[in-house]
Amino acid sequence: MQRLRTFAAILISLAGAARITALWFRELTEVAVLDAVLGAIYLIIGIGLFGRSRFTLFVALLVPALDAAWMLQRVPPAALDGVQSARLSVDLLVVLSAALVLARWRARRR
Repeated sequence: MQRLRTFAAILISLAGAARITALWFRELTEVAVLDAVLGAIYLIIGIGLFGRSRFTLFVALLVPALDAAWMLQRVPPAALDGVQSARLSVDLLVVLSAALVLARWRARRR
């Protein structure tokens, strides 16, 4: 399970860095700044996932799931472009990884 947690940490850290880096390649709007702030939050979650806290696993479930839901609310699934599909896929992979680690932790506690 530590490998899965590390995988989620690397994935969300790269996603956060990509969101921050995207500021240099797009017009500076409110949405771009919010994406950069979310990227910083993703980096903080990634750092936390390299540790051992369960709280970070819950945050890694909640934040990417909310971001994916918000994206799907704004853009219908049929209209997603390549970047949006990749962001959605990464968010869902992080959520799945964190959920599996939490489920394993809960099974060990029983």
